Amino acid sequence: MKKVAILIFLVLLGWLGFSLWKNFKSEAPRNSLKLEVPLKNPFTSASKISVLASGLEVPWAIGFLPDRSILVTERAGKLRLIDKNGQLAPSPVATIEDVKQIGEGGLLGIAIHPDFQSNQYVYLYYTYSSNGVNTLNRVVRYKFDGTSLGEEKIIVGAIPGAVFHDGGRIKFGPDDFLYITTGDARDPSLSQNRGSLAGKVLRVTDEGKPAPGNPFGTQVYSLGHRNPQGITWDDQGNLWETEHGPSGEKGLCCHDEINLVESGGNYGWPEIVGTESRTNLISPILESDNDTWAPSGAAFLNGSIFFAGLRGTALYEYRINDKKLVTHFKGEFGRIREVIVGPDGFLYITTSNRDGRGTPAKDDDRIIRINPQKF
Repeated sequence: MKKVAILIFLVLLGWLGFSLWKNFKSEAPRNSLKLEVPLKNPFTSASKISVLASGLEVPWAIGFLPDRSILVTERAGKLRLIDKNGQLAPSPVATIEDVKQIGEGGLLGIAIHPDFQSNQYVYLYYTYSSNGVNTLNRVVRYKFDGTSLGEEKIIVGAIPGAVFHDGGRIKFGPDDFLYITTGDARDPSLSQNRGSLAGKVLRVTDEGKPAPGNPFGTQVYSLGHRNPQGITWDDQGNLWETEHGPSGEKGLCCHDEINLVESGGNYGWPEIVGTESRTNLISPILESDNDTWAPSGAAFLNGSIFFAGLRGTALYEYRINDKKLVTHFKGEFGRIREVIVGPDGFLYITTSNRDGRGTPAKDDDRIIRINPQKF
């Protein structure tokens, strides 16, 4: 009888152990989506979205460092760091004292040098005052040692600026030259003036010199732009650009644009708008007609151009082969400023609800990570 009791006890103990093990597996915490995890298949998240950081103040642009940590610009002039474990540092890496936050101006674009591991170069685009009066923009290079900025050097200065239409996106292209988008600084005539840096896409060396092969022998790569805020390259090396259309000028509204940018191309502002055409002026690939996207950051992924919508409050996807525009997350996050592809193959967007034109949620502004496999 005693042996039977022992046998029953052992069976029950084994059953209990198996149940506990099974329960532990089913309740184990999910992956925390940390950027430092090398993923064989980057699209393994069960969730469509996750919030990487919150409580930011108008985050404008994102730059990924080689160790997968992230630098984020806040328009008021602060540079923030999210470490490779996905944790936002409580204090800014730097506060750029020269930044003039006015209207759409402030600390805007960021670009990480392709050879960052050897030179530690980070580039910032920001609005400032000359002699305390004039509003201008500049691109400045710094060294980032992991904790602070140093060795400041102006790369491109005295870009015309204004309370609105300051452009501000900077990225290194596949050719390792730095591309810079500039607005018309509320003077449309500057966009057609080859001698002005306003209303252009600029292409420069990492020292700010005109890149070899530029069409006019200057820093200007293309002209006739109104307020471009997004650039990206597709898998064929073509340059795409997003641009704000008129909001009152010439009695017109909207006509936001997606352009395929060519060296020396003239994209028409203010001579033509939207689908209008004229000899030697280039019309957009797609325009919003009487709708408003207010497009900002742009990124290429899987055959599509993804771009952020500010007033459009959406993430837009232009499917190149299908020539089709798809809208994602309409109204879910409010104003969207940046979109970039991370080293993990996910999309990262920033909200811009604290810029004076949105309705902030309690945790705004945010950086949101999106699994494109879930679209």
